[in-house]
Amino acid sequence: QVQLAESGGGLVQAGGSLRLSCAASGRTFSIGRMGWFRQAAGKEREFVGAIAWRGGSPYYSDPVKGRFTISRDNAKNSVYLQMNSLKSEDTAVYYCAADGRPGISELWLHYDYWGQGTQVTVSS
Repeated sequence: QVQLAESGGGLVQAGGSLRLSCAASGRTFSIGRMGWFRQAAGKEREFVGAIAWRGGSPYYSDPVKGRFTISRDNAKNSVYLQMNSLKSEDTAVYYCAADGRPGISELWLHYDYWGQGTQVTVSS
């Protein structure tokens, strides 16, 4: 089993920045990929971006490309989501997810482990 814990959410004005962190624990050696998803009130869960745990470049959804950056620190078993130029439409609960399979996937069904989520609210 892998446990995930997000942190770093909060309230920010439009145009501002936030950095989310996701710390993994447990059987971290089994992680193949990690992803970030978000879910706004009344909407379906949405893919934000993902990164392979052992190497490779991150992949982003079109709405966040150029504004968000995913990075990882394997020594700390952590992945980060740097969010810049935030917009009101970025308001959502953000979830970190992990899976043992390699490669990158945009589908939430392809992730077995999930954090509890952290709220990001962007005021206009």
